[in-house]
Amino acid sequence: MSDKFASSTRFFASRPGIIITGGVIGVFASLLQKFGNPVNMGICVACFERDIAGALGLHRAAVVQYIRPEIIGFVLGACLAALLFREFKARSGSAPIVRFVLGVFAMIGALAFLGCPWRALLRLAGGDWNAILGLAGLTVGIAVGIQFLKSGYNLGRSYATYAAVGWVMPVLMAGLLLLVLFRPQFTPDGAIFFSQSGPGSLHAPLIISLSAGLLIGFLAQRTRFCTMGSIRDVILMGDTHLLSGVGALLIAAFVANLALGQVKFGFAPQPVAHSSHLWNFLGMALAGLAFALAGGCPGRQLFLAGEGDGDAGVFVLGMIVGAGFSHNFALAGKPDAIVDGALSVGGISSAGMTAVVLGLVVCCIIGFTMREKA
Repeated sequence: MSDKFASSTRFFASRPGIIITGGVIGVFASLLQKFGNPVNMGICVACFERDIAGALGLHRAAVVQYIRPEIIGFVLGACLAALLFREFKARSGSAPIVRFVLGVFAMIGALAFLGCPWRALLRLAGGDWNAILGLAGLTVGIAVGIQFLKSGYNLGRSYATYAAVGWVMPVLMAGLLLLVLFRPQFTPDGAIFFSQSGPGSLHAPLIISLSAGLLIGFLAQRTRFCTMGSIRDVILMGDTHLLSGVGALLIAAFVANLALGQVKFGFAPQPVAHSSHLWNFLGMALAGLAFALAGGCPGRQLFLAGEGDGDAGVFVLGMIVGAGFSHNFALAGKPDAIVDGALSVGGISSAGMTAVVLGLVVCCIIGFTMREKA
């Protein structure tokens, strides 16, 4: 590697590198909201993958259907960085079916809360106090996952494989980019679907969304940015390197939101959020546990998929399928609303509650049964 590349690698591995990355994510998330993305949802990996699932017809919730260019940019930006720094390595074989199941339940938990870890931070930066319950649940879920790691939990090694395996997710994302650019209609009333109202209809201009995604994907691949990893490293080793990037995201987003007039403090009603505290906590506890068992938060899984990790790609596909399940079977959270001048508290259905509890049980079974024996 040339001296120039080596110097760049050292910078991205440094604390200033991870802080700058977190700050860029926070500022761009606030700007994307200003340019048209939903409120407190400038960036949300779970919500955006849910919108993609809807656009492809995997669910028919008409208000959340759009091929989000940010997700495409995350994968392609990470792919570009990996190629440039010679880190693109096709690998797979580490319990892919288990990773798929973890992806499904990670999405069910995230949509019970109505957001991924990034959106939890962005909701807090916008004044939504419900995010505190979500972040607490996320931390508890990750902490439980760490106990499994300490007791020998392991999904097994991934192995170098054919280059084509590593290119599957970048090529799929390029295909999605073509779909959002040309918007083909394959049947008179069928896919590709695009929301005409609701959160799915709110989006920044495509070039801005894609550019932000590419930049964030590039930086996050170089710095290994990961919200789950930040909490894991603090609990396991007392290492705050990744946490400093997550803190920078929160602070940068809050300052940018203040400057843009995008802060509203309180519990209810907050945009695309509910104040059912128990299920905010448990939903993110399920998501955090699934992320810990899979080895990365949903953003990190996208970046890994961009650098050739087929197992991360399987987790991403599991989350997209999980979004279909969540909306087809009414498992996702319902936002708070003002009805006839009175607050109607949202939350999740009895089916959603069952799914969250079932997910916690299944993840614990995976954690217990996939431990290496001494």
